[in-house]
Amino acid sequence: MAEDSLPDNDLFIVDISVSDSAVRPKITVLADGEQGITIAQCATISRRINKRIEEAFGEEISYVLEVSSPGVDFPLTQPQQFKRNVGRSLKVKMQDGTEKTGKLEEVTETGINLLEEIKQKGKKATYVPVQVPYGDIVKANVVISFK
Repeated sequence: MAEDSLPDNDLFIVDISVSDSAVRPKITVLADGEQGITIAQCATISRRINKRIEEAFGEEISYVLEVSSPGVDFPLTQPQQFKRNVGRSLKVKMQDGTEKTGKLEEVTETGINLLEEIKQKGKKATYVPVQVPYGDIVKANVVISFK
Protein backbone atom coordinates (compact mmCIF):
# COMPACT_ATOMS: atom_id res chain seq x y z
CA MET A 1 0.00 0.00 0.00
CA ALA A 2 2.79 2.40 0.87
CA GLU A 3 4.72 1.83 -2.38
CA ASP A 4 1.53 2.33 -4.39
CA SER A 5 0.85 5.59 -2.52
CA LEU A 6 4.03 7.39 -3.60
CA PRO A 7 3.09 10.52 -5.58
CA ASP A 8 6.40 10.87 -7.47
CA ASN A 9 8.77 8.44 -9.22
CA ASP A 10 11.86 9.67 -7.38
CA LEU A 11 10.36 8.82 -3.96
CA PHE A 12 10.94 5.52 -2.18
CA ILE A 13 9.96 3.79 1.06
CA VAL A 14 12.78 3.58 3.61
CA ASP A 15 11.04 1.75 6.44
CA ILE A 16 7.61 0.70 7.68
CA SER A 17 6.81 -0.34 11.24
CA VAL A 18 3.59 -1.27 13.00
CA SER A 19 3.26 -1.21 16.78
CA ASP A 20 2.02 -4.27 18.67
CA SER A 21 -1.01 -2.49 20.13
CA ALA A 22 -4.17 -4.45 19.38
CA VAL A 23 -6.42 -1.54 20.40
CA ARG A 24 -4.98 1.17 18.18
CA PRO A 25 -1.81 0.19 16.30
CA LYS A 26 0.56 2.92 15.12
CA ILE A 27 1.79 2.60 11.54
CA THR A 28 4.98 4.54 10.84
CA VAL A 29 6.04 5.00 7.23
CA LEU A 30 9.40 6.60 6.45
CA ALA A 31 9.78 7.83 2.89
CA ASP A 32 12.53 9.74 1.12
CA GLY A 33 13.48 10.94 -2.32
CA GLU A 34 16.51 11.56 -4.46
CA GLN A 35 16.09 15.28 -3.71
CA GLY A 36 14.57 14.74 -0.25
CA ILE A 37 10.86 14.76 0.52
CA THR A 38 8.49 17.64 1.28
CA ILE A 39 5.77 17.92 3.90
CA ALA A 40 3.22 18.11 1.07
CA GLN A 41 4.49 14.81 -0.37
CA CYS A 42 4.26 13.17 3.09
CA ALA A 43 0.68 14.45 3.42
CA THR A 44 -0.22 13.02 0.00
CA ILE A 45 1.26 9.63 0.93
CA SER A 46 -0.67 9.70 4.22
CA ARG A 47 -4.00 10.49 2.52
CA ARG A 48 -3.46 7.77 -0.08
CA ILE A 49 -2.52 5.13 2.51
CA ASN A 50 -5.53 6.09 4.67
CA LYS A 51 -7.81 5.66 1.65
CA ARG A 52 -6.31 2.24 0.82
CA ILE A 53 -6.64 1.06 4.44
CA GLU A 54 -10.30 2.15 4.52
CA GLU A 55 -10.98 0.38 1.22
CA ALA A 56 -9.29 -2.83 2.43
CA PHE A 57 -10.47 -2.93 6.08
CA GLY A 58 -13.46 -0.59 6.28
CA GLU A 59 -13.93 2.83 7.88
CA GLU A 60 -14.32 1.43 11.40
CA ILE A 61 -10.70 0.29 11.77
CA SER A 62 -8.80 2.21 14.44
CA TYR A 63 -5.11 3.07 13.88
CA VAL A 64 -2.63 5.94 13.94
CA LEU A 65 -0.67 6.66 10.75
CA GLU A 66 2.54 8.68 10.73
CA VAL A 67 4.34 9.46 7.47
CA SER A 68 7.65 11.31 7.61
CA SER A 69 11.19 11.38 6.33
CA PRO A 70 13.94 9.56 8.20
CA GLY A 71 15.89 11.87 10.50
CA VAL A 72 19.64 12.36 10.31
CA ASP A 73 20.05 9.78 13.06
CA PHE A 74 18.19 7.08 11.09
CA PRO A 75 20.58 4.58 9.44
CA LEU A 76 21.03 4.60 5.68
CA THR A 77 19.38 1.49 4.27
CA GLN A 78 18.68 2.14 0.59
CA PRO A 79 21.19 2.73 -2.23
CA GLN A 80 19.31 5.95 -3.05
CA GLN A 81 20.03 7.24 0.47
CA PHE A 82 23.74 6.52 0.07
CA LYS A 83 23.73 8.40 -3.28
CA ARG A 84 22.28 11.49 -1.59
CA ASN A 85 25.13 11.44 0.93
CA VAL A 86 28.14 11.17 -1.39
CA GLY A 87 30.85 13.48 -0.02
CA ARG A 88 29.71 13.15 3.60
CA SER A 89 31.38 11.17 6.37
CA LEU A 90 29.81 7.85 7.35
CA LYS A 91 30.24 5.45 10.23
CA VAL A 92 29.65 1.91 8.98
CA LYS A 93 29.23 -1.12 11.25
CA MET A 94 30.28 -4.28 9.45
CA GLN A 95 28.95 -7.86 9.65
CA ASP A 96 32.21 -8.94 11.36
CA GLY A 97 31.64 -6.39 14.17
CA THR A 98 34.28 -3.89 13.01
CA GLU A 99 33.53 -0.27 12.19
CA LYS A 100 34.76 1.91 9.38
CA THR A 101 34.58 5.69 9.34
CA GLY A 102 35.30 7.70 6.26
CA LYS A 103 34.12 9.90 3.44
CA LEU A 104 31.58 8.34 1.07
CA GLU A 105 33.23 8.67 -2.32
CA GLU A 106 30.98 6.63 -4.62
CA VAL A 107 27.89 4.42 -4.67
CA THR A 108 27.82 1.43 -7.01
CA GLU A 109 25.24 -1.26 -7.78
CA THR A 110 26.95 -3.64 -5.35
CA GLY A 111 28.10 -1.36 -2.54
CA ILE A 112 29.86 1.82 -1.52
CA ASN A 113 33.38 3.20 -1.86
CA LEU A 114 34.71 4.87 1.27
CA LEU A 115 37.87 6.86 1.87
CA GLU A 116 38.43 5.25 5.27
CA GLU A 117 40.12 7.27 7.97
CA ILE A 118 42.83 5.25 9.73
CA LYS A 119 43.93 6.81 13.02
CA GLN A 120 47.20 5.82 14.67
CA LYS A 121 48.20 7.14 18.07
CA GLY A 122 50.63 10.02 17.80
CA LYS A 123 50.48 10.10 13.99
CA LYS A 124 48.49 11.99 11.43
CA ALA A 125 45.41 10.15 10.14
CA THR A 126 45.80 8.38 6.82
CA TYR A 127 43.05 7.71 4.30
CA VAL A 128 42.63 4.41 2.48
CA PRO A 129 40.06 3.72 -0.27
CA VAL A 130 37.89 0.68 0.54
CA GLN A 131 35.00 -0.99 -1.23
CA VAL A 132 32.18 -2.13 1.06
CA PRO A 133 29.52 -4.46 -0.38
CA TYR A 134 25.94 -3.76 0.80
CA GLY A 135 25.79 -7.30 2.23
CA ASP A 136 28.66 -6.51 4.63
CA ILE A 137 26.91 -3.45 6.09
CA VAL A 138 24.94 -3.95 9.30
CA LYS A 139 24.36 -0.24 9.93
CA ALA A 140 25.50 2.98 8.27
CA ASN A 141 24.96 6.47 9.67
CA VAL A 142 25.98 9.92 8.53
CA VAL A 143 28.51 11.44 10.92
CA ILE A 144 27.25 14.84 11.98
CA SER A 145 30.02 17.41 12.38
CA PHE A 146 29.58 20.79 14.02
CA LYS A 147 33.02 22.08 13.01
